[in-house]
Amino acid sequence: MKILCVSDEIDPFIYTPSVKQSFGDVEAVLCAGDLPMDYIDFIVSTLNKPTYFVFGNHNLSEYKYYSREYSTPLSAQNSMQAQESRGHGAVYLGFECVRTEIMIQDPKTKKRRPLLIAGAPGSIDYNHGQCQFTEGQMRWKLRSMAPSLLWNKIRYGTYVDIFLTHASPRHIHDKEDPCHKGFECFHDFLKRYRPAYMVHGHIHLYNQNEERAGVYYETNVVNAYSHHVIEI
Repeated sequence: MKILCVSDEIDPFIYTPSVKQSFGDVEAVLCAGDLPMDYIDFIVSTLNKPTYFVFGNHNLSEYKYYSREYSTPLSAQNSMQAQESRGHGAVYLGFECVRTEIMIQDPKTKKRRPLLIAGAPGSIDYNHGQCQFTEGQMRWKLRSMAPSLLWNKIRYGTYVDIFLTHASPRHIHDKEDPCHKGFECFHDFLKRYRPAYMVHGHIHLYNQNEERAGVYYETNVVNAYSHHVIEI
């Protein structure tokens, strides 16, 4: 099963009427942040595939409609209402773990079950802006997903398949400037829940020698910058 991952820039290979010819065989789309909602809307309407997204630290004009920091939040729990009211058709994974409509065969049990995706938006707090979190805040928010992840383990035999974030783990694909440092607590998440994939954005790839994907704690950690296709 192929999944298209995008983040951080409007990619001319994606933002074209011919995108369906190039990526029509993907089963889902993951948007790892810093993308205009109109771009996500285009992807949804053109590819017509289940699409899941997190916000980054830019392009936050619609963040208020989804974040619990505001008085009228829209979470993944009521994603259908969010889709109807906002018109973008993508499911927001703001510290939520969703059991998607995409069915896969579990590699251990060989039984069919939903693809399980958890999401964590935002970056490290570097100027107290929207969708920025301290290490402690991010750790606490990840803990809020523990009951749902535990239920997945009981029901399906695994916690989560894909961990979708904007920021990267500390010292994995991240940078040393205050804005682009990763989260230490993401290491704990990977060690504890062992998703098959972690898909992040935030780190722009300008050098072909920079690592886009690597295996850490048995998880394939992938930088979705621009676009990248993974196979489950």
